[in-house]
Amino acid sequence: MTDYAIISLGGKQYRVREGEKLLVDRVKTDEGKTFHPDILFVGGDGKADFKPKEQVTAKVVGHVLGEKIRIGKYKAKKGYRRHTGYRSKLTQIEITSIGGKAAAREPAAEKKPAAEKKPAASTTKKAEG
Repeated sequence: MTDYAIISLGGKQYRVREGEKLLVDRVKTDEGKTFHPDILFVGGDGKADFKPKEQVTAKVVGHVLGEKIRIGKYKAKKGYRRHTGYRSKLTQIEITSIGGKAAAREPAAEKKPAAEKKPAASTTKKAEG
């Protein structure tokens, strides 16, 4: 039984446990669907595994907007003031399980059959004259 795992989502790493909910950068999975994030490390009970054969299953709870971030620029004695801001697009996920066998990943593109060999060009020289 694994205690925790470290997963990679959106270029960031998260330490997760079963049943935990967290906010991550927006993922393309629809609400209510499950997905398997990349797993980097599994640990717990004094054991560690850097090449785990298990998988983490996460369920998308919902898509939300983060807090509004306000950005202001100001230059003294110049009358220069600019304001802008943004809200991050986030996804709330719940870790449903850690462990179980990972499905064997098959190559996306199947190998093409070997190309047929063309007959070699003849090496006979034409008679001059």
